[in-house]
Amino acid sequence: MFATRRSLGPFVGTVAKKLDHYSQFQPSSLSIQQYLDFGRNGTATSSFQFLRKELLVRLANIMQEISLLPPKLLQMPSSKMVSGWYCESFEDLIKFEDVPASQDKVDGFNDQLQVILKRHAHVVETMAEGLIELRESDGVDIASERGIQYFLDRFYINRISIRMLQNQHLVVFGNVLPESPRHVGCIDPACDVESVVLDAFENAKFLCDRYYLTSPMMKLEMHNMVDKGQPINIVAVPSHLYHIMFELFKNAMRATLEFHGVDDDPPDIKVYVVKGSEDLSIKICDRGGGVSRTILERLFNYMYSTAPPPPRDGTQAPLAGYGYGLPLSRLYARYFQGDLFLISMEGYGTDACIYMKAVPVEASEVLPIYSTSSRRLLTQAQQAADWSHPIPGQNSRDPRR
Repeated sequence: MFATRRSLGPFVGTVAKKLDHYSQFQPSSLSIQQYLDFGRNGTATSSFQFLRKELLVRLANIMQEISLLPPKLLQMPSSKMVSGWYCESFEDLIKFEDVPASQDKVDGFNDQLQVILKRHAHVVETMAEGLIELRESDGVDIASERGIQYFLDRFYINRISIRMLQNQHLVVFGNVLPESPRHVGCIDPACDVESVVLDAFENAKFLCDRYYLTSPMMKLEMHNMVDKGQPINIVAVPSHLYHIMFELFKNAMRATLEFHGVDDDPPDIKVYVVKGSEDLSIKICDRGGGVSRTILERLFNYMYSTAPPPPRDGTQAPLAGYGYGLPLSRLYARYFQGDLFLISMEGYGTDACIYMKAVPVEASEVLPIYSTSSRRLLTQAQQAADWSHPIPGQNSRDPRR
């Protein structure tokens, strides 16, 4: 079956040979401390020499898994488009495989990274469209859905990691300006967690006010258990934390107003931020009515959304979308060995808990590795049931496994 499935893959010819070569290597998992140190002490040449190989390895690992997706999904127009983008970017990077590390080649490489970043800017939405096209054309069986869920967790965390490498290189050694003079590439060595939380809340509130003409307020508590009385600062990628918080605030506001109504005074959203010796923990508590355990199990499924499907005419509801917000936010949390999970009380509200490593040397990238195990999980058929009913949590796919 493996050979048959491979022959149906979208990658052929010279690209397939290079793909086979680079997919035999495991990607190098870097800690956020290593990113920080190299950004301070590395050179454009050494970064170029590392990136031109590492990007090919990371691309090859996930492209091999793309070729194992259900043939019907690969035939969808949007899925073909995504496969084409990856193939084109892989070919673009192959050109720098063995070139000398001269200044003009490094400059050309930087220009190429900019092109690739722009090309892949809409990968998430386009892959989501591919799933919608598959559902509308022929539906998705349970076995395929589980394989697709497993793949998408790996696909999107791989995308996060590749963009991290590219952006870090371009900000430190290219012409892209950092967000502030304090930043080292995309990393803030003293990220003010409170300011990120407030920024995410205000922007979510702005959208909520436009859509519902009102919004809940926030009560924020900060507890620094390491340096009592001091602001909470950690080494982090602020854009990743912002993405997580913005998505959770949108969900909490929407749930609160739809449960209590826009004419009543909505209850506050409570946020607790605690820095310990190992973890930064954030809890967002809403009184938006919560969800049942049945729905809670599905909230991290890419094929499930509590909101209506997004319009296909290019417009999009401000507090809704493809249903990718929560699963992608969890991947941003897990990327540097953090986590995100939900606890819900049906009829009352939901708590969202985020964990991030507070010690940068311990915060290493979680990366998918193409292997016999991943091939088996992507292609295995539905097995006979060994329980009378599903066990909670059994269907979740952890990208760290």
